[in-house]
Amino acid sequence: MIRVALPTTASAIPRSISTSPGETISKNHEEEVKRVWRKADAVCFDVDSTVCQDEGIDELAAYLGVGEAVANVTRTAMNGNARFRYRDALAARLQVMKPNHEQLEQFVNISKPKLTVGIRELVSRLHARGTHVYLVSGGFRRLILPVAELLGIEKSRIYANEILFDKFGKYHGFDTSELTSDSGSKETGKPAVIALLKKMYNYKTVVMVGDGATDVEASPPADAFIGFGGNVIREGVKARAKWYVTDFDVLRKDLDHDESDIDDE
Repeated sequence: MIRVALPTTASAIPRSISTSPGETISKNHEEEVKRVWRKADAVCFDVDSTVCQDEGIDELAAYLGVGEAVANVTRTAMNGNARFRYRDALAARLQVMKPNHEQLEQFVNISKPKLTVGIRELVSRLHARGTHVYLVSGGFRRLILPVAELLGIEKSRIYANEILFDKFGKYHGFDTSELTSDSGSKETGKPAVIALLKKMYNYKTVVMVGDGATDVEASPPADAFIGFGGNVIREGVKARAKWYVTDFDVLRKDLDHDESDIDDE
């Protein structure tokens, strides 16, 4: 079942999107994104509600017995509220949760990642083409490591947040030096990660795929953004995506279509 997440405020709907003929996002724009997708050197996937069916932070919160309180903060964050600052919301969620090291490890050990249908095949197809695949998330690295392992993605290609503990294993905040610990500008969050990847590896073409407001922010510097609504549809994000899909098979088959065109030439 695909969930539809309505914006929490009017400001969550971008004012730059118009329904007038001259400004409506057109099929030509979709084709433009498809051309970028087909030649991508690297693809960055969001994790929560994109690569995975659920929100890892919410699942951990439920395990800790504070699920509803944390879910409320997450919903406000991901619906594209213009007044939202990611680092503040992350701090607020963690302050409610306060997981100790033992609790975090127990949760990881008893939980199995709920991969979204089609993501294994898509990542495998990208790898076969020589495309580098990254997991870029505002979630927690410890929760994402098992996901990367299932998908055959190197640990070094995970960009996510790190929970800190004191010498007794008690919660001690999170690493604010991680680029993913904030959002809202090109110097932080997913835009900063993609800019770093381009600088480090000289990628000419990078695509961001995700379901949330922080994913939209990533383009630019990402050369294209593909909105994903296979688990939850966020209307503010859908409105801003030039190409919006609800099934990863659409992306995989588009790559196959591209190769068949090349073979015919």
